[in-house]
Amino acid sequence: MSDAIWLALAMVLIIEGIGPMLFPNKWQQYIQQLAAQPPSQLRTMGGIMVIIGAVTLFYLF
Repeated sequence: MSDAIWLALAMVLIIEGIGPMLFPNKWQQYIQQLAAQPPSQLRTMGGIMVIIGAVTLFYLF
């Protein structure tokens, strides 16, 4: 089980690192736009991502 967690963490780091590595200027603009969003919208987006992740894990295991 712990191997799966480490594998998942490694995959997240790789996927999250691709954007800033390949397109640093675009990534910076994206982060600035994201920071300008109201907290309620960020909370909604985060909740949707958690739900999608949980449903995906449920169907994979």
